[in-house]
Amino acid sequence: MPSTEKYTVFLDIDNTLYSASTGISAAMGKKIHDYFRSLGLAEAEASALHLQYYSKYGLALRGLILHHAVDPVDFDKKCDGALPLEDLISPNPNLRKLLQDIDRSKANVWALTNAYRPHAERVLRILNLEDQIDGLIFCDYQQPNFACKPDAQYYHEALVKAQVTDPTKCYFVDDNRINVDAARALGWGHVVHFCEAGLVHVEGGKVKEIGSERLVNGQNGVDVIADLEELRQIWPEVFTS
Repeated sequence: MPSTEKYTVFLDIDNTLYSASTGISAAMGKKIHDYFRSLGLAEAEASALHLQYYSKYGLALRGLILHHAVDPVDFDKKCDGALPLEDLISPNPNLRKLLQDIDRSKANVWALTNAYRPHAERVLRILNLEDQIDGLIFCDYQQPNFACKPDAQYYHEALVKAQVTDPTKCYFVDDNRINVDAARALGWGHVVHFCEAGLVHVEGGKVKEIGSERLVNGQNGVDVIADLEELRQIWPEVFTS
């Protein structure tokens, strides 16, 4: 019998629901670097560890917890919580309309982020998207050994929280190709890499041109888009119009 389970659309938040051109990743990179420096690390060591922890664990914070015993809530307050988001992002009527046009009789919409809950909710509130999101998957900094993308545990926990039993009914978009590939490897049915090729952002404290490693559209079952509006063409069954 065909599954009657609704579709579940999972939307990454940072650098997906807003453009990398906002400069938020650079501002965040500076805050995190300053946090490393506050631990007494020299400039070069702080930069090296920032990149190393981000690359190895998916979040620099996880390395800080494991190797420096930092308080993740203190980190969040001084990094994500200290960002001047209200000055950097604002509501996008076209994006709001895109989410409104998702057929809620067929699909639930969840936000899926590596950030802590306060930051995620703050971004959604500033973007005026709170009422378009049915649920939020976030990294719970209060829990020891919390999972984050691209850990398989994170995706499994997301399915449980969203009450998804059939991963082929999952629709997922993220700006990080590693996160997208991880979901695809776990059987998520419809995955999209949001890639603003040519723009720059900061990963692990290092400036990087987006799309410098861009893969062919459709490779390994991953669609590549530069504008979220393209989801209407890629996922027509999810939208009302």
